[in-house]
Amino acid sequence: MTLVSPAAGPDAGGNRANPSPAMLDVGHVAALLGVSTRHVRRLVDAGRAPQPVKLGGCRRWPRHVVETWIADGCPNCRKRPGVAR
Repeated sequence: MTLVSPAAGPDAGGNRANPSPAMLDVGHVAALLGVSTRHVRRLVDAGRAPQPVKLGGCRRWPRHVVETWIADGCPNCRKRPGVAR
C-alpha cells in the first residue's frame, strides 16, 4: 500500500496549471490576434490598437482591455477619430 500525501496531487509544486496573466506582453497579444509581434507594434504606433501600460521598462496590456477590443471588432483606437495621418 502506497501512501500519498495531499501535497503530491496534480496541484502540488510545479505541476499547477498556469493561470492566464492579467497583463499581457506583446507576444501574448500577437498570439491572441494571430499576427506577429512586429505587426502588433505597428498597430499600436498607428493608433489602431490599445496603447500598452508602461511597467518599469516593460510594456503590457491589461487582458480585459485587449479582450474587449477584440470582442468589439478591433476598432481604431485613435483619440481623435477622423483625423488622417
